[in-house]
Order: sequence, then structure tokens, then C-alpha cells
Amino acid sequence: MTTPNSTEPHPPARREFADDFLWGCATSSYQIEGASQEDGRVESIWDRFAATPGKVRDGSSGAVACDHYHRWPEDFDIGRDMGLNAYRFSIAWPRIFSEVGGKPNEKGLDFYSRLVDGMLERGLQPWATLYHWDLPQFLQDRGGWADRATVDAYLAFVDAMTRRLGDRVQHWITHNEPWCTAMIGNYEGLHAPGLTDFKTALQVCHHVLLSHGKAVPLIRANVPDAQVGIALSLHPLRAASDSAEDRAAMLRHDGLRYRWFLDPLFGRGYPAATLDVIKDAAPVVHPGDMEAIAVPLDFLGVNYYFPETIQDAPGEGALAARVLPPQDVETTAPGWEVAPQGLADLLARIENDYHPGPMYITENGACYDDEVDADGAVHDEPRRRYLARHLAALRDVVREGVPVKGYFAWSLVDNFEWAEGYLRRFGLVHIDYATQQRRLKDSGKWYRSFLRQE
Repeated sequence: MTTPNSTEPHPPARREFADDFLWGCATSSYQIEGASQEDGRVESIWDRFAATPGKVRDGSSGAVACDHYHRWPEDFDIGRDMGLNAYRFSIAWPRIFSEVGGKPNEKGLDFYSRLVDGMLERGLQPWATLYHWDLPQFLQDRGGWADRATVDAYLAFVDAMTRRLGDRVQHWITHNEPWCTAMIGNYEGLHAPGLTDFKTALQVCHHVLLSHGKAVPLIRANVPDAQVGIALSLHPLRAASDSAEDRAAMLRHDGLRYRWFLDPLFGRGYPAATLDVIKDAAPVVHPGDMEAIAVPLDFLGVNYYFPETIQDAPGEGALAARVLPPQDVETTAPGWEVAPQGLADLLARIENDYHPGPMYITENGACYDDEVDADGAVHDEPRRRYLARHLAALRDVVREGVPVKGYFAWSLVDNFEWAEGYLRRFGLVHIDYATQQRRLKDSGKWYRSFLRQE
């Protein structure tokens, strides 16, 4: 990590945001729950992927993770004591259905019912994400998201969860980061299910977006006063140089990385320029699909971590564009640029391009190589600065009129970080994976002071 040269901006204070601004942390089921073979849970694509040698850097899996399945009361107590008023979690589809057309698993439904009750008892508004990458393996065996029938299976899952939890959960996120589901999992092969076919990835993306569009009216039918949205991973982009080639490459990348998702969600269809680039890899679209995808949202979730710099790369990949690694800037442990202004720029662009209505930062956080000192403390000053600077940028863009209504830090606890296994730590709470001991890091103590206005 490079040493930052910039001075810290005027530190943010909670009182500078609206009284009803939501303050939370986010997690996901496979990354924290563990209990991979308990109470009727079946295999997910991540169980299969992690069991494949060489796919996860440290050879680990989410089989135990943070043991949140058994330790959630302690985790929620930490969140309550931190001053959170909202908590974003995801529901493990493999806990609910074990076969196509089967009945929902009561033990799985009961677990999430207890989870929601535990949040409400502690003053945490539940924000449920219905799909955060842990597709049941039995559906992948039938073609996964590339198979249109998976849309129907997803709707059965959505129906079961919203019927069970809809009396207590108002806020629903249909999908987390469709880009990662489609491209990282089915084109780059770095995430489950580990496929490397561009056309398949684009078909996956279309079916994920279609399942979102079809789920929204179903959720609203089952949940009184439902608020439904989707969480997208988005990056502000810049060209590597002022050359016409690099600027054109940035526009190609932008068409697939940004507009491929936002344009159809807001009724514009897939961008024509991107369809011209991808040619025969374009997904099969049935009549009525685009209208379904464009169902009005109640909010847009934005996951922001870093900007991307794009260079022209003839013959490289489907877009002939390359994402360059950061140079001579502050970075986090994985080499991600620390760019608080990028958050403000991204939000301002989305508002200018689409006027989506209420937005929420559904993920924002930083990974560093944390160490536990002899006294048991975790002095993660870089993460504290990261949070403070990003919240300062958020404060400023909200003052300019961009309608952001809440912020969820990623993540409450250290967890299984997908293909990185347990080598990366994003949590405000440190997890000792050998003992499952929880320790509030200095960044978590800062967030607590911020939220309590101390």
C-alpha cells in the first residue's frame, strides 16, 4: 500500500446527514454463515467451486466461515452496540430449495425468520438480498443462469422468502452485482461456476436482469409497502490517455460495464453501440423481456470500491480494452485505488444520466492486512481513514442534491472473500477463524463514535 499524500478532508459527522439516513453494514450468506451441511442446506456453486483444487487461493471454503449460522446473536449485538440502524444480509437459496419444483425447506425458512426477528429486536432494519451468488448446484447442473428455466426457479425462491418474511422485511434487493455473477463467474472464470465463455456470460446477464424484472411485481404482491431495488457494482472510468484509441476503448468498456445494466433497467434497452461490438455474442431476448427488466425501481443500490483506468488493447478480450493497475496512487491490500472522489463522481453521473430516485450505497469498504496486537487490539488506521474520507465525499455529494438515503459499510465482519479465501479482510470486526473470537477493530470503533455522534 502506498502512503497517502493528501490531507484528510473536514471529517464527516452524522448530524450532517438527514435524521432518517440509514447507517448499516452489509454481509452475504456464503461468506459468513458456515453450517454448509446443516438443516437441509444443499450444495451451492461456491461449495463445488471451492472444492476444485486451485480455484481458491488458500484452498479454503465457506463451510465454516464466521459460523454466523450459530453466532448471529453476538454479531447482531455488535451491530446494535456500534449504533447501526440497518443491516444488509443475503439469503442462501440452497437452504430453501433442494430440487426443482420441490417444497421450501422449513428449517431454512425458520432460520431466516429468526434472523429477521433478531435484527428487529436490536433496532436493525432488515435489508434482504435475495441473490448474492450462491446458486444451488442442482440448478447449475441444468445450465445455471444461462438456462432460462432458472428464472422460474428464482421466482419460486423469491415467492417463498417474501411470503415468509414479508410481514417484517420491507426492503428487498433482488440481485447483488449482476456483473460479477455473469462476467467474473462465466467469462473470466475466477468465480463460481468458473466458466469462460463470453456468449454464455451475456446470456447469464440477461436472465439475471430478467429475473430481477419479473421478481419486482411478485415481491410487491407479497409484501405490503415493499421497497424493491437491485445492487450494482459500478466504477467511474477514465481513459489511460487522451488518445482517440484509449477514449474509444473507455467507451466500449463503459458500454458493457456501466450502461449494459443501467440502460435496460431504466427503459432504454441494451446500448446499441455495445451490441455492435459484441455481435454474435448478444443474448437471446424474448418478446417482452426488456419491458419486464424496465419495471420501475423503488431505489438503486450502488456498490463502490475504486475507479478504473481503461487502455486500448487490440485483440485482447471481447472489447479490445484493458483495465490498467493503479500507478503512483494510494491503494488497499489487493491493489485497489483509494479514490473517495470517485464515489461522488459516480453518484453524480448516475443521477445525471438516469435520475433513478433514491439511491443507497449498498457496499463500500476496504481490505487491509490487519494484525492483532499483543493487547488484542487491531489498529487499522488506513481503513478508518478510508471510511472517513468516503463518508466526507458522500456528505458533499448529498449536499449537492444527489438523493442518497443510506450507507452500508462492507463489511461488518471479516469473511470468506470468494476466490481470495480468508487471505483478505474487509471487516470492521476482526474474526479469529481458529477460535471464532470477534474483536472490534479501530475502524469499527471509529464508525461507532461516528454513529453515536460522540
